[in-house]
Amino acid sequence: MNTPLSVVQMLPELVGGGVERGTLEMAKYLVDHGHCSTVISSGGPMVEQLTDEGSKHIAWPVGKKSISTLRYIKKARNFLRETQPDILHLRSRLPAWVGYLAWKKLPKNKRPHLVTTVHGQYSVSTYSSVMVRGEKVIAVSETIRQYILNNYSFVKEKDIEVIYRGVDCNVYNYGYKPSKSWQESWNDQFPQIQDKTLLTLPGRVTRLKGHHDFISVIDALIQSGNNVHGAIVGGVHPKKKKYVEELHRKIDELNLGPHITFVGQRSDMREVLAQSDVVFSLSQTPESFGRTTLEALSLGTPVLGYDHGGVREQLKAIYPNGLVEVNNVDEVVLKLQEGLPRLSLPSRTHVFDLETMCSKTLSVYKKLQAK
Repeated sequence: MNTPLSVVQMLPELVGGGVERGTLEMAKYLVDHGHCSTVISSGGPMVEQLTDEGSKHIAWPVGKKSISTLRYIKKARNFLRETQPDILHLRSRLPAWVGYLAWKKLPKNKRPHLVTTVHGQYSVSTYSSVMVRGEKVIAVSETIRQYILNNYSFVKEKDIEVIYRGVDCNVYNYGYKPSKSWQESWNDQFPQIQDKTLLTLPGRVTRLKGHHDFISVIDALIQSGNNVHGAIVGGVHPKKKKYVEELHRKIDELNLGPHITFVGQRSDMREVLAQSDVVFSLSQTPESFGRTTLEALSLGTPVLGYDHGGVREQLKAIYPNGLVEVNNVDEVVLKLQEGLPRLSLPSRTHVFDLETMCSKTLSVYKKLQAK
C-alpha cells in the first residue's frame, strides 16, 4: 500500500479562475486517493467547495501586496516545521516568495519537497524567478516550458515537467446540450440571439483578448449577408471601463449594435460554450494554455484560434482546422464563410483531461518523496 502524502498548496485567493480551479481539482484528487491536502490562501467563495471535498484551508493573505505580508514567512516556516508536509506546491509569485523563503530557512532534512507551477509567461525578473525555483517545475504547456528555458538559464531541462491543464470530460462531455429550462432562460435574456449562428469570444474584457478583431469578423460576416450574432462573454474590471467604451464606439460606428451582445460574466460557461456554434481565441499575445478553449473543444464546439501559445498546442492535437495565422482577420472570416452555418467538429478524444493532469502531478510528488 502506498504511503499517504501530505501536500500543501499556496496561492493568493480562491475566488475563481484557472489557477484556483486547478488547485481545487488537485486537492480533491489527493483526498480521493487517500492523501492529505491543505491549501493556504486569503480565501474566497471556493473555500466551501474545497473543504466540503475534504481539504483543509488556512486563511492567510499571502497574496496581498503589502509589507505586512512578510510576517507570514515566519508563520509559514513554523507551520511547515510543525506539520512536516511532504510537498509544498507554490502556484503564484507573491505567495511563492512567502513559501519559498519559509522553506529555504528550514534545515534541509526538515524541508518538504518543493514544487512550483508556472501558469503564465510572467515578466522576466528576479521577482518572477521564484516560480522556477522548485525542485520540480511544472509547465502547463510546451509554450511555457520553452519560456522557462529561454529566460532562466539556471533551470535544468530535466527538472521541468510539462503537465497540460486538464478538463473534466465527465462535466464537459462531447455533445452536451443545455437543459430546456436553461435554454428558455437564455432566450428570455437574449432574444436578439435566437435563430442566429452564435459566435462567442470568451474571456475577461481586456485589449489582449482581441475584441477589435472579433468585431471586425462580425462586421465582415454581416456585410456578406451571414445570419450571425457575436457574444462577448466575460467580466469587466472597473479599470477597463474606457476600453469597453472604445469597443462600444466601434460597434456603433459599424452599426453592429443589433449583432453583438456583451453577455457579461457568467457562472454557466459550460452551457454558453455548448450553445455556441463557434468559439474564438483571438489573443494578441500567446496564451500560456487557454482553458476555456479546451472546454469548448471538449464539448464538441469548433474553435478558431490564433496560431500561437498553448491554444496552438490544443488545436494542433484536437482541431487543426481551427488554426489561423495570428492577427489574420481575413483568414478567420474566410474559414467561417466556407464553413457556416456549421463547421467541421473537433476530435472526440484528446490528452488534455483532468485525470491525466492530476495523476501526472501526483507522480511528480511521489517521485520527489521517493528520493
